[in-house]
Amino acid sequence: MSSAVYVGLLFFCLQKSVEIYCIATTTLAAVGPELAPPRDPIMITLNTKYALSWDWDQSQAESHAITFTTQYVGKYKLESKKMSPNWSTACEEMSHRSCDLTMLGLHYLGIYMLRVRANANGHHSKWVQLEFCPDKDAAVGPPAKVNLAPAGSDLDVFIADPLTSINTSMREHLSKMYYHILYWEHSEDSKALTTQTLSSEANLVTLPGLKARTLYCVSIQSCNDFYNKSSSFTSPQCMQTEGNTPWWQIILYFVASLVIFFLVMLLLLYSLFWCYKTLKATLYPSNQLPIHFQEYLYDSPSSDIPRLLTPVSESELLCDNVIICAEPTVLEIHIFRPDAMAAPPSDLKSDTSGRHSRQDSSSSSGDSGVYSTGGTSNLSQLNSSQTCTGTEDLEQVKMQEMTPGLETQLLIADEGIVDMCV
Repeated sequence: MSSAVYVGLLFFCLQKSVEIYCIATTTLAAVGPELAPPRDPIMITLNTKYALSWDWDQSQAESHAITFTTQYVGKYKLESKKMSPNWSTACEEMSHRSCDLTMLGLHYLGIYMLRVRANANGHHSKWVQLEFCPDKDAAVGPPAKVNLAPAGSDLDVFIADPLTSINTSMREHLSKMYYHILYWEHSEDSKALTTQTLSSEANLVTLPGLKARTLYCVSIQSCNDFYNKSSSFTSPQCMQTEGNTPWWQIILYFVASLVIFFLVMLLLLYSLFWCYKTLKATLYPSNQLPIHFQEYLYDSPSSDIPRLLTPVSESELLCDNVIICAEPTVLEIHIFRPDAMAAPPSDLKSDTSGRHSRQDSSSSSGDSGVYSTGGTSNLSQLNSSQTCTGTEDLEQVKMQEMTPGLETQLLIADEGIVDMCV
């Protein structure tokens, strides 16, 4: 790093009487090492995005922190002789080796002078200048977006214009911009690749002369012939053209749709059946409760399950047992002998009177003795008749006392059985 030396002239004037003597002296002052200026300034541009970049030898910095200052001014101001140019600062004492000029609002058709210098420890390097005209020097970008759509056996290409820094179309600055379209049939063999080109200023382009049901790839770049500008190509996009569908493909689609529909319906039916079985098993389980649990539920007062009376019901526990005995039927059969008829006993007034007396005697015991149940009594009446044999014997004794010479047969009719007493 070289040192800068400044030479100064000092004038001393002395006046003696009429004469004046002037003495000039020189002084030397060392102001330190001189900074190297930035080198190789270059503009990095895309549409309306601008950035100034440069290089600098870092080895000359030693231990000092190096910063850079960037300024710009319109070129027409430098050529004016009436006023000195007023430089505007874009980046002041920045440590980066680049300065973004996008937000400065530089006119696309204007011409500007840019300059940059290095700063270190209060010292400055020389300015390095660069002329910049966006219309001439700014690069144009590729289309912002490309879409493909089949149009029968052809392809429709939708092209979106490149965008500026404020998302407007670059056609506002490049009215003669057009697109160079490159398309080809996709093939595994790259050697057999045959490309075709088409240029158009329209944003919707139809690629003609394509084969039906064939895969094609498309790549596009933006161009402007005034300053011979051209962008890079977009990444290839591929799409197959359409055509008449073969009959075998129609049949295949139809069969596939039927199979899918059958599988879906089968799955739906199975799901419904499974839900039905699950609900039935949950609400009406096939496994019954154990017997002691069922008895507890049946006997529980709060249970809603209807129940029958048990053999030992509450009504039988609260009432005494009552045995009802049916009165037996006694049939009397009188057999009259001839000798008895000739001499009836004195105590009998007549035949009818004897019958009435016997009826009266039997009525005193609570029964006339002359009626029949017709053999329709049940087994319980038979049992009750056996318990009441004492009453029957008493009646028979009375009858024998009344008619000593009369043989009497007592018939007890119960269930078709007749007992005869003589």
